[in-house]
Amino acid sequence: MTSPEPAAALASAGPAVRVEGLTKTYGSGETLVRALHDATFEIGRGELVVLLGPSGSGKTTTLNLIGAIEEPTGGSLVVDGVEVGALDERGRTQYRRDRVGFVFQFFNLVPTLTAHENVALVAELTGPDAGARAEDVLTRVGLGERMDHYPGQLSGGEQQRVAIARALVKEPPVLLCDEPTGALDVETGRSVLALLRRVTRDRGRTVLLVTHNSTIATMADRVLRLSSGDVVSDERIEAPVDPERLVW
Repeated sequence: MTSPEPAAALASAGPAVRVEGLTKTYGSGETLVRALHDATFEIGRGELVVLLGPSGSGKTTTLNLIGAIEEPTGGSLVVDGVEVGALDERGRTQYRRDRVGFVFQFFNLVPTLTAHENVALVAELTGPDAGARAEDVLTRVGLGERMDHYPGQLSGGEQQRVAIARALVKEPPVLLCDEPTGALDVETGRSVLALLRRVTRDRGRTVLLVTHNSTIATMADRVLRLSSGDVVSDERIEAPVDPERLVW
């Protein structure tokens, strides 16, 4: 088992994510549950890819494996040059800190901290000048005038922007988003998706977005469809829809 090397040492032109025969099962014998079976795909750097499928299709399991929240049962998973399955617990913690950012359906902000403090808390773990970096990223996501407000003083869309800023302040090469608009109304959801699209385009970051909403998938560069633990199709979208024009 190993810890990931410094990110600078692994800069390469290779794919952001390479998955080969990736499998995840739970239980054994008659209670065996196959959450993901023999998944194989690559995701290029700077792509926005949607993992699309109904509940139980394996899309969140795939995201959790890429994020090292869960460990694979079999297969190979390489993210930003790191063989995730070869990491020990310390290495997995470092990988989650340095290589990936997470955005979930529910914002998971600390209610007693301001927006700035919520972001700076993560920034302190990943480098110097935490306060300045938190201020910079909150400004980038459109909250420059709201960073001293507490979560309870912010709208749902603003709270999700804080959550995105918290993920981005680490400058991770890969951003993992699990139903990021699930708790938002359509108009607010569109603005959050537009922000994620801009993050991909402006910063060259790879974004993986889990959704069950086929309309949201039309804004992606690629769509991986999952069903019953299998990747059943891999479609490239030649003309992604502007997120601000989505209706669902």
